[in-house]
Amino acid sequence: ALVLKKVLGSVFKGAGGIQGYRGQILHFLEDPHTAKDIDKAYEFIQDGVLVVKGGKVVCCGEAKAVLKQYRGLPVTDHSQYIMCPGFVDCHIHFPQVDMIGAYGEQLLEWLQKYTFPTEEKFKDKAYAAKVADVFLDEMLRSGTTSALVFATVHKASTDALFEAAERRNMLIIAGKVMMDRAPFAPPNLFQEAKECHADCKELIDKWHGKGRSLYAVTPRFAITATSEQLQLCGELMREYEGKGIYMHTHLNENKDEIDLAKGLHDKDSYLDIYAHAGLLGPRSVFAHCVHMNDLDYGAMTSSRSVAAFCPTSNLFLGSGFFDIKTAWQKKLRFGLGTDVGAGTSFCHLQTLNEAYKVSQMQGVKLDALNAFYIATLGSAAALSLDERIGNFKVGKEADFVCLDARSTPLMTHRTDRERCRDLLDKLFVLMTIGDDRAVAATYVAGKCVMSTERFKKRNAWF
Repeated sequence: ALVLKKVLGSVFKGAGGIQGYRGQILHFLEDPHTAKDIDKAYEFIQDGVLVVKGGKVVCCGEAKAVLKQYRGLPVTDHSQYIMCPGFVDCHIHFPQVDMIGAYGEQLLEWLQKYTFPTEEKFKDKAYAAKVADVFLDEMLRSGTTSALVFATVHKASTDALFEAAERRNMLIIAGKVMMDRAPFAPPNLFQEAKECHADCKELIDKWHGKGRSLYAVTPRFAITATSEQLQLCGELMREYEGKGIYMHTHLNENKDEIDLAKGLHDKDSYLDIYAHAGLLGPRSVFAHCVHMNDLDYGAMTSSRSVAAFCPTSNLFLGSGFFDIKTAWQKKLRFGLGTDVGAGTSFCHLQTLNEAYKVSQMQGVKLDALNAFYIATLGSAAALSLDERIGNFKVGKEADFVCLDARSTPLMTHRTDRERCRDLLDKLFVLMTIGDDRAVAATYVAGKCVMSTERFKKRNAWF
């Protein structure tokens, strides 16, 4: 059984106290794929202590040295777990938790049959708030502490999501979805472009930079957006450029989608639709990027735009394979996305499992070091958050997870010393046969917000 510790109000009182966490510490210092010395790209401390004060990292090192430096430090023993930074999700839909696992369609039909009818319910803020609690608790249960999130077209749903994230002190980037092109935007999700623009400005002023909340301008995709709406999105990006807002949409996911988008906007390239509206840039995140050409790669890399690699979704909808080899070769910035609800798991361990298979199908071996980098510091960097989260450098916000490589009988058997050669072998087992059961606990800003019953029995302090 799994227990979620609700982070409501008074939980964070007294959070300024210093606390140590002792365990097997893993974090990344740079990208292993581009590092000159791969051994310097990451740090693994078999017996380490992470010291947290006021929600931030103040020290991380070998237990013997840290405990000598911080005499009398209260320490929580997580020595049976691998402690790593919280997972970062670069693309996920909050309302689609209601329809995850919906059968039998590809993208455009799936949206009309399942997604749009589901999202219509979120005009009711009370309903949206209940689902937001489920959604964020499921993220935490899966070890994800930060995410870039689609809400719905309704201001109420966006407020509900931010309010729920604020109660949990989570670092969330989110935005109200923008849809103004009939008939592709159904009547109950249609909003005139200027009215939507005004709503977005209100939400940006209300939420962006409040606590750990950040805002993303969120046109759903070019098929449900008129040129006027996309131009207004560009105006928002320019108006708030100095405040670091984001742009979040979809690109080159499905071949029928691409053809329809190009026809509606009379462009030779899907990406050029967004480029024409001024929507490319270092805080612009394009989900999927499956069917790319050299011009697409060139435009995205030159603008430092970001792709979200969503392997479980791309497989589930039959969309195609993200080309990680070319992304590396072209120096495309990218991070990992679950894309729930086309994605079938909130857990990055299972998402890495599918990423490995997608890469294998294209002749690329995604090793455990590169995989765990992508899920943590790599995705933080893709979201321009690597100065805040993603590893355990001093001053970083202390979001982390405790991973249990013995969480199931099979994993206990497989990770026995006789069968598991080294750290990389153990990490690979975690990312292939591990799932949310392997997430023993999740910490947000140094506070435990989720733990399993098994974890609680081992840690009487909780």
